[in-house]
Amino acid sequence: MSTLTLTLSLLDLVSKLPLLTTVNKGEADGALILAGVLLSLVVIYFASKLGGELCFRINLPPVLGELVGGVAIGVSALGLLVFPEGGASADDSALMQFLQFTTDLNPESIQAIFSAQGEFISILSELGIIILLFEIGLESNLKELIRVGPQAVVIAIVGVVTPFILGTLGLVYLFNIPMIPSVFAGAALTATSIGITAKVLAEIGRLSSSEGQIIIGAAVLDDILGIIILAVVGSLVKTGEIQVVNLIYLIISAAAFLIGAILIGRLFSSLYVKLVNEMKTRGQLLLISLSFAFVLSYIAQAIQLEAILGSFTAGLILAETEKRKELEEQIVAVSDIFVPIFFVCVGAKTDLSVLNPTIPSNREGLIIAAFLVIVAIIGKVVTGFTILGQPHLNKLAIGVGMIPRGEVGLVFAGVGAASGALSQSTEAAIIMMVILTTFIAPPWLRIVFKELVPTTQEKESSS
Repeated sequence: MSTLTLTLSLLDLVSKLPLLTTVNKGEADGALILAGVLLSLVVIYFASKLGGELCFRINLPPVLGELVGGVAIGVSALGLLVFPEGGASADDSALMQFLQFTTDLNPESIQAIFSAQGEFISILSELGIIILLFEIGLESNLKELIRVGPQAVVIAIVGVVTPFILGTLGLVYLFNIPMIPSVFAGAALTATSIGITAKVLAEIGRLSSSEGQIIIGAAVLDDILGIIILAVVGSLVKTGEIQVVNLIYLIISAAAFLIGAILIGRLFSSLYVKLVNEMKTRGQLLLISLSFAFVLSYIAQAIQLEAILGSFTAGLILAETEKRKELEEQIVAVSDIFVPIFFVCVGAKTDLSVLNPTIPSNREGLIIAAFLVIVAIIGKVVTGFTILGQPHLNKLAIGVGMIPRGEVGLVFAGVGAASGALSQSTEAAIIMMVILTTFIAPPWLRIVFKELVPTTQEKESSS
């Protein structure tokens, strides 16, 4: 299946959205929703490539440029890519204003188009992170992940417990913030953005190194622990008590899914290879592989885990087959279409107005944010040094790789804000922490890999 066919199929889906979309008696026109999505994609791709190229030329990770490009076209600057879930309307979107000017739509219809277009771009963004994690799993070595498993477990636990305790207790006793918002902020500190770190590791050729595999393994476990913590904290906010049954269910579901999917997948890997080999139509490898990834993503989502864990697991399983190299080559084009949408959207949804010190309500948040940033960095950097012995490992790089909170941290902030548990200053502080850790980690990761001792991969290649 070609990337053109895939894109056309998705755009055809856009034309069907007005059947479900009606806002204030204004019915969205399918062709105009398609026009809005096309304009949004043009802006997203332009911002991603411009930001990526600029960062590449100053020796920074292109993924950082995609985030910066998203910030530039989002709510913080140009207002080209704006999403309704943040409380924005069509009047806040420069793209919607342009569409209304060129088509003479009434306000009700443009609002309906704005809602449908924003929802569809968000879906494409989620699809982008699913494909990215599938690609990362495909490039990872399951045997190496199993080998570094005990180390990844230790790093994940330390990387969750340390910032959670330091953040929660610090906010309670240093800033006199009530316990519930303090616990929520502490929970946000536990997150790790596997997507951002993995993209950087792939760009600098360290994804398959021992350090890279430890980071990815620990980040995957961080996701699982983060989901459990988010569920527990959400339960605490709503009921004032931890629902033990839900907690046990999440733990069992996560363990059963990860272990079970890998074991069952290995058993049926030969069937997968046989099926692909016997099919004669074009794109059979890509379609069958993506279908497998989407099935596991669906199962993960259905049992209250993250879809990205399912796609990552699918990549790990298929990486063990003889089709790995061929699939890696084919998935690149699909990844180039969808993954930039995810990173640009993360940047576009980030509101930098919370950093404005001239607004009195932001000043308390800035002080708290400085504390959270320090805890966020220290709480993850120390994780690498929990590995005893093994002097050949770049332990600082492992810790730095766990720093970015990215989209995962924004999920915590969003849930906290929606629950009403966070004050405006605390919410602003969490968002600032997420922004800074996301932007600091990629260039720092490149520096520590270059300046410190050679990695295991380098030692093996030189011997």
